[in-house]
Amino acid sequence: MARTQGSRAEITGPLIREAALRLFARHGYAAVSMRQIAREVGVQAGALYAYTPDKQALLFDLMQSHMARLLDSWRDDPAAPPLARLERFVRFHIADSLDHSDAVFLSYMELRNLTEENYRQISNMRRKYESGLELILRDGQASGAMQVEDSRLSAMALIGMLTAVTNWYRAGGRLDRERIGDVYWGLAKGSVGA
Repeated sequence: MARTQGSRAEITGPLIREAALRLFARHGYAAVSMRQIAREVGVQAGALYAYTPDKQALLFDLMQSHMARLLDSWRDDPAAPPLARLERFVRFHIADSLDHSDAVFLSYMELRNLTEENYRQISNMRRKYESGLELILRDGQASGAMQVEDSRLSAMALIGMLTAVTNWYRAGGRLDRERIGDVYWGLAKGSVGA
């Protein structure tokens, strides 16, 4: 019997994904076995293969789902002033990163464990998101509202700075999320010479 008695596919599939995400983020992809994921969910190891062909496919699915959700959630308004667009991006990225910290960690730390084809697909999705910020910076530079030497490098540096909030933020700490957004917006604005 592959499935634990009483388990249901519409519940077990999402539980497998949640457990894998949590375990990969906590211990690293290479250190987590399919048996550990099955144990966490409460199913036999063989049951996992009804939901995913292998561990690599599970990792790719988690990363692809995260990037698809991120791309679907972010909306730029090209008609707005570049500084307003940048502030919106900064606040969106911080909030989204804090809401999905395990997925963010996975997307940055486990790229090295993807197959070449899977890496290419995830990289293309990431590039699309990064290009949105790069466009804001180019528009800001063209309007004279921002001073950046290299829009691509500046976009990557800003995303790196914003994403790092997941490394240290703890709910209930000295600063609430809104104040963190204010501080990061000040840092971002200063970094583009605004």
